[in-house]
Amino acid sequence: MWVIFGVIAIVVTVINLFLYAAGKDYKLAMAVALSFTALTNSANYSNLTRWVKVEDWAAIMDVVPGMAKAFWFLTIVSILLNISPIFLERIHKK
Repeated sequence: MWVIFGVIAIVVTVINLFLYAAGKDYKLAMAVALSFTALTNSANYSNLTRWVKVEDWAAIMDVVPGMAKAFWFLTIVSILLNISPIFLERIHKK
C-alpha cells in the first residue's frame, strides 16, 4: 500500500510543479501531494507494526535501517518540491 501512496505522491508533486509553471492554481495539488506523502509514511509504519506483531525480526533488521533513511530523504524532498512554488512566487513578487 505504501508503494501506491508513494507513487501517487510523486505524480501529484509533478502535477503541482507543472501547474505552477503554467501559472495555474497549484495549491490543491500541493496539499494532495503532501497528504499522500504522509499516508505513505503511515502505511509504511503500519507494515512495520505487522512485522513486530509476528516477530519477524529478520525482516525488521534487513529492511528498516535502509528504509528509514530513504523515507526521511524522500519526505524532505517531497516537502521541498511541493513548497518551492510558494517560495518562487515570493521571490518573483519582490
